[in-house]
Amino acid sequence: MALRVYYEDTDAAGIVYYANYLKFAERGRTEMMRGLGFDHSRVRAESGIVFTVRRCNVAYNGAARLDDALTVETRVDKVAGATLSLRQLVRRAEEVLADLDVLVACVGENGRPRRVPAELRAALTAAATPGT
Repeated sequence: MALRVYYEDTDAAGIVYYANYLKFAERGRTEMMRGLGFDHSRVRAESGIVFTVRRCNVAYNGAARLDDALTVETRVDKVAGATLSLRQLVRRAEEVLADLDVLVACVGENGRPRRVPAELRAALTAAATPGT
């Protein structure tokens, strides 16, 4: 997913505020799901399933700046019963600025764990990185 750094994303020095990488990653996950044919609102309406981040580890390797063109790369590493293990990279050209290891939980609207729906599981498994 391509994005541009806007003034609202930066601090007074024009550097992206660290928490905004989490927002960029959220957008990347949403667009990955949409690209697989599963927008969040449809999944929720049809199955009552929503997604929540259970764990996120971030390595910040560099700083994005005002007007930078970035990409968010989202890779499915593993699909388990009620969780998705994802790797996300925020890049400026080939430079990795943030490297995120994200565990997303699939839950019902009551917040209790729910299995990933079969059709979504199949799409995510097909998109998963081989050998992980």
